[in-house]
Amino acid sequence: MLKQILKIFWSSTQFYLPGAEPGGEDPNENGGIGLARPDILQPWFDILTVTLKKPLPEASTGQEPLGQPTDLDARNAWPWWKVKKWSVQIMSRMFSRYGFTSYADDVTSKEFARYFANVVAPQFLGPVFETLNLRPTGQFCTDRVVHLCLTFVTSAVELSATYKLLKPHLDFLLYQVCFPVLCLSQSDVECFENDPVEFVHKQNSPLADFYDPRLSAITLVKDLVKQRGQDVTQNLLTRMTEILHRYSNSPVEQLNHIEKDGALLTFGSLAKPLLSTPKYATEIEGLLTTSVFPDFNSPIGFLRYRACWMVQQFSAVKWTDDGTNLKKLLEFVLSRLSDPALPVQIEASKALRFLIETDGADEALLPVLPQLLTEYFRIMNEIGNDEVVSALQVLLEKFGEHIEPHAVQLVTQLSQAFDQYCSAGDDQDDDDAALAAAQCLECIATVLKGVCSSEAMLKKLEPLLLPLVLKILGDDGDFIEYLECALDILTFLTYFQGQLSQELWQCFPLIYVAFDQWAYDYLNMMVPCLQSYISKSPAIFLSGAANLPEGQISYMNLIISMVTKTITNERASEMECRYALSLFMCILHNCAGQVDPFLPFFNEISLGKLGQQISSKQPLTRISVYQVLGSALYYNPQLQLMEMEKRGVTGQVFAKWFQDIEAMEKWLPRKMTVLGITSIFKLPTQSMPQSIVAIIPQLLHTAVRVSLMMKEESQKKDGDGLDEDGEAAALAGDDVGDLDQGFGEDEDVTNEADEAYRKALMGTSDWDDDMAKFLMGDWDEDAEDVDEEYESPLDAIDEVIFVNDTLKLAFQQEPTAYQQIQTALPPESVQAVQQLFAAADSLRAQASQQATQQS
Repeated sequence: MLKQILKIFWSSTQFYLPGAEPGGEDPNENGGIGLARPDILQPWFDILTVTLKKPLPEASTGQEPLGQPTDLDARNAWPWWKVKKWSVQIMSRMFSRYGFTSYADDVTSKEFARYFANVVAPQFLGPVFETLNLRPTGQFCTDRVVHLCLTFVTSAVELSATYKLLKPHLDFLLYQVCFPVLCLSQSDVECFENDPVEFVHKQNSPLADFYDPRLSAITLVKDLVKQRGQDVTQNLLTRMTEILHRYSNSPVEQLNHIEKDGALLTFGSLAKPLLSTPKYATEIEGLLTTSVFPDFNSPIGFLRYRACWMVQQFSAVKWTDDGTNLKKLLEFVLSRLSDPALPVQIEASKALRFLIETDGADEALLPVLPQLLTEYFRIMNEIGNDEVVSALQVLLEKFGEHIEPHAVQLVTQLSQAFDQYCSAGDDQDDDDAALAAAQCLECIATVLKGVCSSEAMLKKLEPLLLPLVLKILGDDGDFIEYLECALDILTFLTYFQGQLSQELWQCFPLIYVAFDQWAYDYLNMMVPCLQSYISKSPAIFLSGAANLPEGQISYMNLIISMVTKTITNERASEMECRYALSLFMCILHNCAGQVDPFLPFFNEISLGKLGQQISSKQPLTRISVYQVLGSALYYNPQLQLMEMEKRGVTGQVFAKWFQDIEAMEKWLPRKMTVLGITSIFKLPTQSMPQSIVAIIPQLLHTAVRVSLMMKEESQKKDGDGLDEDGEAAALAGDDVGDLDQGFGEDEDVTNEADEAYRKALMGTSDWDDDMAKFLMGDWDEDAEDVDEEYESPLDAIDEVIFVNDTLKLAFQQEPTAYQQIQTALPPESVQAVQQLFAAADSLRAQASQQATQQS
C-alpha cells in the first residue's frame, strides 16, 4: 500500500506542484491542496525520510519487516526496497526541480526552494548517507537505490547549505561509496567472460543513465572535481595514482586487477577536464605509457578492454616523443581487433575511430586498410553495435579517396549487415541491432560520398543498393526509421549520375506513396531526390505515369499533389512549404516550353501561399514564392503575367516583392528576381498589362541594382580569405577552469548554461539569448536555407550579361518607348544602367581573353 501511495505522490508532483503557479489564487480558498506551501508538504517529507531510514534486516534475524528474500532478483522486486526506491526518487526529483532558488521564477517558488534547500535537503541527507553506508558495512542495498542516492548527493554538491554537511564525509563518499561502485563486480567479470554479448549490451545501454549506479557515481565524481575541486582533485588523483603504482610494483599473485580497472575508469571519466588543464595534461602521456600500454597484452581480458577504452578518452593527448608512442599505440589497438574477447574487439574498433585523426595515423593504417575492413566486418557479423559501424564510417571518411577498389565489397557486406541487423531488431527486439542497421546505411552513404565522382562505379553499385532502397520505401512504413538514410542513398544515385536508369525510376512513385501515406514529415529529405529526377531526365518525368490504386497518375500530377498537400496542410511548417515550392521552380527551370498547361496550377498554389504570408514578419516563405514567380516569368513572361492579371494581383505582388528584396540574403532568390523581372522586358511594351507599364521604371531599376549588387558581392567573396586561426580559436575546447579551485563551501554552484535553460523553461528569457534558444531547441528553422545545394540550367546564366543583352535588345526594338522610359528614370538609375553596360562589356572581354589563352 505504501509503495502505491508513493507512486501516486510521484505522479502528482514530478512535473508540477499544485498551488505553485505564479499569480495564482490561494489554493486553500478553493479547496486546493496547496503543495507549494512547506507546512503542507512537510508531513510528506517526514514520511519519505522515515521510509528511507527504515532498517531492512535479513530474513534470518527474524526482525520486522519479515521475509526479505535472499535471491538478488527477488530482493530487487521486494516491496520494501521498492518503497525505499520511490522515497529517494521523489526526493531527488524534488531537489533537482524545486530545490534551487536560481531555478524558481516567482515569490512562492523561491520561498519553497529556500525551505527545501535549508531544511528538507539537509534533513534527508542523513538517511541518504546511512543508505550509502549499507554496502561498505557489508549490508545489502539495491543498485537502483544506490543510483538514486548518488543522484541526490550530486544535487547536494551544488548548494552551500548541503555541501557544508557532506564536505566532512568526502573521503567516505569518494573512496567507500563511489570507488567500489566504479569497480567491476564479480558478476560483471563473470558476464565479461561467459556472456560477452550481454556485457557489451549492458555497457552500451542507452538506458544506463537511469538505473546504473556506476554512471551516477561517475557523474558525482566529475561534478565534485569541476565544482569543488579545491577539496577533491589533488587527493583523488593522488589516491588513484597510488593504486596504479601499487599494481605496477606488486607480485603477480597479489595483483588487484579490479582495483586497477576502477582507477583507470576514474582517470578516463575525468579526461576532458584533465586534458584541458595544462598542469595535468602534461602528465597524461606518462600515465598512458606506464599504466595503459602494458595492459594491451595483459592476460586479464577486462584490462585489455579498459586499455582500449582509455585510448578513446585520451585520444587528444599531445605526444612529446618522436612518434614512437603513437606508433606503438596504433599497433596495440590493431592487434586487439582480433582479440579473443569480443568486448575487447569492439572497444578496439571504437578506439581506432579516435586515433585516425591523429597526425601520422594514416601512414600506419593505409597499408593495412583491406585487413582493417575485413576485421570490422567480422566484428559486425558477431554483434550489432552502432558504435562499431560508426567507427567504420569514420575510417571510410578518412580514406575516402582510397575506397573505390573496395567499394563493391563494402556495399555488398554493409547491405548484408543491414538485412541481418534489421531482422534482429524486429524479431528479437534488439535496440542495438536496430541502431547498427541505421549506421550501416550511413556507412553506405559514406562509401558513395567517396566514389561519387566516378559515374562508372555508381553504375556498378546501383544494382546492389536499389533493392535495399525499394525495400525501405515500399513496405508501408515498416522501415520508416531507416527512411532518411535510404533517401540519402537515393540522392547520391540520382544526383551524381548523368543518366538515370529505368530501374532507378521505380523509386519515384514510391516516394509519392510514402509521402502520401506514412512519411509526410520527410518531405524535406525527399525533395533533393525529386529534383534530381526532374533535372536529369525531364522527358521521362513529363511523359511518365505511376500505376496507383486510384488509377494511372502522371508524374507531374504526383508532384503537384505533394506540393498542394504541403501548402494547404495546417500542420506543415514554413520550411516544408518552401521545400515543396522549390519543386515548382525545378520544373520551370528544367522543362522549358513544355509545361504551359500547368502554369495555372503553379500560380494558384504559389499566389495563394503568398496571400497567407503577406503580413508575416518573417519573409522567407514569401521569398520562396518570388523564386517560383521569377522562374515562371523567365519561363514565359507573357503567360505568367496573364495568370497574375487574371487574378488581379499583379500590382500588389510586385509592390511586396520590391519591399522584400532587401531581406534576400541568398544568391538564388536574387538571381530569380533579376532573371524574372528582366524577362518582362522581352515583351513589346504594347503587350504589357497596364499594371506593368505603370511600374516599368521601378522594374528596370530593381533588375539593374540587384544584378550589380550580386556582381559586387561575388567579387568581394572571391577576395575574402578564411581566417583559419580565428576559426580554430572559436572551436577551442570548453574552459573547465582550474581543477584545484572551484566554488567555496559558502557559495552555491552557478552555471551559465543552467541559467539560460532555466530562463527558457520559465519563459523569462530574452529570446535574443542564443544559449537559451539552443538549449530549448528553438533555433529558428526559418534561418535554414532550403536552396543551399540547388542546381539548375540557369546557373550558367550571368545576371549582368542577361540584363545587359535584354535591355539593349529592348532599346533596339522600341527606341521611342524606351527613350521615354529613360527620361522617366532618376539620374542614379541611368547611371546604374550605364555602369551595368560597362560591367557586361568587361565580363565579355575577360571571357574572350580566357578563351584565347586556353586555345
